[in-house]
Amino acid sequence: MRLLVVIGIVALIWLVGLFAFAHRVRELTPADEPATADAIVALTGPSAERVNAAIRLLEQGKGQRVLISGVNREVRRRELRELTPGSSRLFNCCVDLGFEAEDTVGNAQEIAAWARSKGYDDLIVVTSDYHMPRSLVEIRGQMPGVKLTPYAVSTPSLDNRHWWRATVTARRMTLEYLKYLTALGREGIRRLSRDAPATETSAEKAPA
Repeated sequence: MRLLVVIGIVALIWLVGLFAFAHRVRELTPADEPATADAIVALTGPSAERVNAAIRLLEQGKGQRVLISGVNREVRRRELRELTPGSSRLFNCCVDLGFEAEDTVGNAQEIAAWARSKGYDDLIVVTSDYHMPRSLVEIRGQMPGVKLTPYAVSTPSLDNRHWWRATVTARRMTLEYLKYLTALGREGIRRLSRDAPATETSAEKAPA
């Protein structure tokens, strides 16, 4: 009986967390006008809107450069530029393409390497609304202390307010929530691992 109670409590906490996560996703859009940052990073996805949003921010002077992370290796720069509305001059001078990332963890690693090489520590992050919480966790894990400003792109098919009513949207939100929890857990373990040597060193230095 006690085991069933514990399972029920855990399931309830998990369910409350899922709805809290969905509420957070809904609050991300429409995105607020971001303050000017060092640069803008866009994580590629199922549509071109993430990239288009990043280019619009570049045109508005919100950052010095744009990194488009996770570009398909078969896509050529010219092809991507033709699909992106806006200034060809800006695209040619101030947009970098990242071809290494294959998932969100890879995006974070690619973004961190690029930002460090440019000396950037203040970034506007552009990705889909449901993908934003996990993206921020992954990028912060690679760049502790970096300032990240979310600029979320709305996902019309998600129906954030009534996502649980349709199987497709409920599955997407639940799957993303599980991935988000996994990212949080992994970063928590990584943070403990980073702090452990410092704790041991302090203990060794303490007087007997």
